[in-house]
Amino acid sequence: MSGSHLPTGSGGVDDAVTAALQVVDRRGFLPRSRLRWAHEDRPLEIGHGQTSSQPSTVAAMLRLLRVPAGASVLDVGAGSGWTTALLARLVGPSGEVLGVERHADLAAWGAANVRRAAMPWAREVPAVPGVLGAPRPDGWDRVLVSAAAEHLPDALVDQLAAGGRMVVPVRHEMTLVERDGDGAVRVSAHGTYSFVPLVED
Repeated sequence: MSGSHLPTGSGGVDDAVTAALQVVDRRGFLPRSRLRWAHEDRPLEIGHGQTSSQPSTVAAMLRLLRVPAGASVLDVGAGSGWTTALLARLVGPSGEVLGVERHADLAAWGAANVRRAAMPWAREVPAVPGVLGAPRPDGWDRVLVSAAAEHLPDALVDQLAAGGRMVVPVRHEMTLVERDGDGAVRVSAHGTYSFVPLVED
């Protein structure tokens, strides 16, 4: 993907996101039939009604998420594995990224794409049937959701660690969820975007 087509910004988070988008080439996470459009700032179909989100939207989500080095990150709706690899670039070798995808064959393809990205602290797996996300005892420092929910998904809010942040489209409104050190949750809206629907069953 050409750098001239990437959204840019200034400051630490913006610079890290811009660098990740420049290094993790979208072309490595697209079906062959979509490669000719890889440089364009638009969503591209990857099968099963799913898309690779447009780069400017991905950049906005990652900047809002504010992913620090060493963080543990859950990537819900990982699809082709592109966002999982971008998150892996942001957290670095001291971090951990788990992508989950409900379509088993997409998950297998995405997992292979992530492995080729050569960042072993990141992986993609099929979602467990009937489970949204991937619960774990200490929660996740960051949660990225790349599908639109009809309502704020409580199951994912519960998986957010103290001090954590989650970015999730709710009825296509980009929503930031922040959990403070005492467990209190704050929710704020940050613009309207278009996403495929989040399936919660």
